[in-house]
Amino acid sequence: MNRIITVSLLAIFLASAIAARAEERAIPWQELTPGEQEVLKPLEQNWDSMPPERRERLLKGAGRWSRKSPVERNEARERFQRWKSLPPEEREDIRHRFREFRKLPPVEQERLHDRFRWFQRLPPEQRRELREKWRGLPPEERREMRQRLRSMSPGERRGFQRHEK
Repeated sequence: MNRIITVSLLAIFLASAIAARAEERAIPWQELTPGEQEVLKPLEQNWDSMPPERRERLLKGAGRWSRKSPVERNEARERFQRWKSLPPEEREDIRHRFREFRKLPPVEQERLHDRFRWFQRLPPEQRRELREKWRGLPPEERREMRQRLRSMSPGERRGFQRHEK
């Protein structure tokens, strides 16, 4: 019985310590630097009511933003505008694919990153041709090709990709 009380008290103490630590990290709007306030200006009205973890994430993002060059900032704005212009179904499809990607083992994620980097290094004309070729395939063929590629070993995949070029 004593042990249960001790464990319960310890759990309560730890929970209150964690909550207090989270509150310590909750930086009020007035304590942000002028640069942080400028980047986070659209969030000013809701800032003090946000959970501390969200404020931390936003502050980290503001820090990354401030380290970007003007060209990188402009590219990010353009990407965001393209994102906002997508139909809601397409944005949800992208979110779904991203969630699925995050579920993959790190090795598989890295393989996909490598393939993406390979694709990005191709000349624009070759990328366009590959996209058109893929889009021209019937959905069943695309599905079959995905399944075939997933079932291959990395060596078999490399050989297949060289053959398909």
